[in-house]
Amino acid sequence: MHGPTSPGWLLVALCAATGAYCLLRMRSPVEEQRLTAGGEALMGFGMAAMAVPAAVVTPPRWAWLACTAVFGVAALRALWTARGSRHHLHHLMGTVAMVYMAAAMTAAPAHHVHGGTGVPVLTGMLLLYFAGYVLRSGARLLPLAVAPGPATRTVGWGDRPELSQACRLSMGIAMLAMLVTL
Repeated sequence: MHGPTSPGWLLVALCAATGAYCLLRMRSPVEEQRLTAGGEALMGFGMAAMAVPAAVVTPPRWAWLACTAVFGVAALRALWTARGSRHHLHHLMGTVAMVYMAAAMTAAPAHHVHGGTGVPVLTGMLLLYFAGYVLRSGARLLPLAVAPGPATRTVGWGDRPELSQACRLSMGIAMLAMLVTL
């Protein structure tokens, strides 16, 4: 990731922590939850790896090609699973963004700087999508007044919907930060 070193390391920590929590969510007894958490763990750890500041380490070209291939396969899987669930469309957008960023770094890893032409169209579209996603996800985390009802079962750490939503929000914010610095 291009840009200052301190925010880069904070982004690495955020994405790695999100990926680790998604690994915990893979222990859920609900199959759909496990599959979703697996894809999100891949995204979290992949984003953490891509967010390592370029001033610290500049991966070789083959590493960016490997990222492009891994997230290309993940994009195909998300496209296949999106037939049954709208939520997988967001996974598709995330994996497409990762493929795009890795491909951009493959093309010019050491000196990727925008010229006077402004933001590329695809970058702009991805920024708009993730900005909207972050706003929508953040609004969904706002507490609503809930009438006291019957006691519900105890939910484990891996099945807490508000935590999984917070992870998705974190990854959306991280994706915005990474796209801005692209």
